[in-house]
Amino acid sequence: MKEKSALRKTMRAARRDHVAAIPDMVRALLFNQPPAGLSNLIPEGANIGLYHATDDEAPTNGYIKHFLESGHKVVLPRFTDASSPMEFAEHTDPFEGSDLETGAFGIRQPTGDAAKEQPEVLFVPLIAYTDAGHRLGQGGGHYDRWLADHPGTVAIGMGWDSQLVDALPTEPHDQPMHAIVTPTRLYGPF
Repeated sequence: MKEKSALRKTMRAARRDHVAAIPDMVRALLFNQPPAGLSNLIPEGANIGLYHATDDEAPTNGYIKHFLESGHKVVLPRFTDASSPMEFAEHTDPFEGSDLETGAFGIRQPTGDAAKEQPEVLFVPLIAYTDAGHRLGQGGGHYDRWLADHPGTVAIGMGWDSQLVDALPTEPHDQPMHAIVTPTRLYGPF
């Protein structure tokens, strides 16, 4: 556990520095739509789970718009409070975010009256990843628990190229990804 904590600290700093070095105009062009190679993992009409990215995470707004325009329902994580399990609710306004509120962890999430939905494909944020589909998350275990409870879900990690590591310490509860997408590569499907 200490090893993961130290790695998270190091990788968060590296991610922050990497993102800070990307000019805003370039960052706006990244992650606008999923690479063609992902289409085999995404069934037509599937509910797509994404996340509202923080400043340093791989941005998701382009993917949200792409999937909505392609006829998919988009859902984002929602927490009723800090101790509640993660659930997903529909997100329909990627332009203004009028259907979002600040949630228990300070992250934008669908409002309490948004329809609760289950994603069939889930794009997952990460701190670090390997080219074999292993992921290091924030440390709360929310995505690992949710994926363990929903084993048919296609999990796709999203991150920056700089977050690639040779190996990660893994534990039995860590859920592997089906693929990982970066601005320049698609790893998998695994």
